[in-house]
Amino acid sequence: MGLGQQILFFFSALGAFNGLIIGTYLLLFKKQKSVPAYFLGLLLLSISLKISKSLLYYFYPSLPGIYIQIGILGSSLAGPSLFYFIRSALAQSTKITALQKANYLFWISAIIIVSLIAPYSKLPDIWENYIGRIISIQFTIYILCATWLLKDVFIKLFTKGEKASTSELLLVSVLIGNIIVPTVFKLPVFSFFNGSCISGALFFSLVLYFNTFLFITKRKTDDLLSTGQQAIRYANKKISLEQAMVLTEKLEKLILEEELYKNPDLKLNDLSKKMNISGHQLSQLLNDNLGKSFAAYINGFRINEACKLIINDKSIKLEAIGYEVGFNSKSTFYTAFKKHKQTTPTLYKEQLAVATL
Repeated sequence: MGLGQQILFFFSALGAFNGLIIGTYLLLFKKQKSVPAYFLGLLLLSISLKISKSLLYYFYPSLPGIYIQIGILGSSLAGPSLFYFIRSALAQSTKITALQKANYLFWISAIIIVSLIAPYSKLPDIWENYIGRIISIQFTIYILCATWLLKDVFIKLFTKGEKASTSELLLVSVLIGNIIVPTVFKLPVFSFFNGSCISGALFFSLVLYFNTFLFITKRKTDDLLSTGQQAIRYANKKISLEQAMVLTEKLEKLILEEELYKNPDLKLNDLSKKMNISGHQLSQLLNDNLGKSFAAYINGFRINEACKLIINDKSIKLEAIGYEVGFNSKSTFYTAFKKHKQTTPTLYKEQLAVATL
């Protein structure tokens, strides 16, 4: 291997090496790790094994087939790890289920059994043409499932007036990274660095460092990766029915008297400060006791006020009503109105006109 190839190998292997280090840290050495952190560690280890396999195959094609088999084993775990990482992060899971463990056991056992019955060194065609294709299909299915889990986040990203949280943006970034890297491996157009294997490894390094930077610089990832203890702590402190009734009455009175819903930039933490409770307690009150998200709860007041304006002021335009009651765009007003009233503001106004005839 010449100097140029050594430099190329170093930079292309750098991401895989760091992925192994970070993944091992998340799995074994991080204190109070959460369930999403556990699956993220598995995801990094899986992809790093896949990248390492591709690099070794490119630079050292004469190595024993066991290295290829280990790389394919890693590939088989990447899809489930990505899906479970996103799913557990969205659901704030505090426990790994038996079904998730069984899924990992199935793929590990399947690859090991095939390795013993038909080792790569003797039957490489089976691994490249059949097993590799099965793993690619499996990964594609998990990518689609993970994308479906994030559908609401993507809607927020492309809806004016909606804003995704920091944790949601990080999940999208991880998903996109896991789409980019396999694409680079598959498409010949990305083979500008001595082949797609090298280009894929270099892209993985870029994606890894970019996402690592995001996770480090965003404070709200503490809830996502640092510990599951906080979620457990608040889950164990359920708000009693009596306390929930008192807080709900106080919350409703505060919102109506100060017309806080008319502020389009109203945040959960802003409201919790006025209530003299923590943001976690307010979130728990809304989600667990009232069964509503913060946005749905506030939009309820906005829609009720919009209905009053439609009834009492026939001359005011519907778009102006949306801005008046706290929506920052016509589309979000119409979407929220239809969700709460099962009809559009226009049809609601027309129905009122017919009823008064």
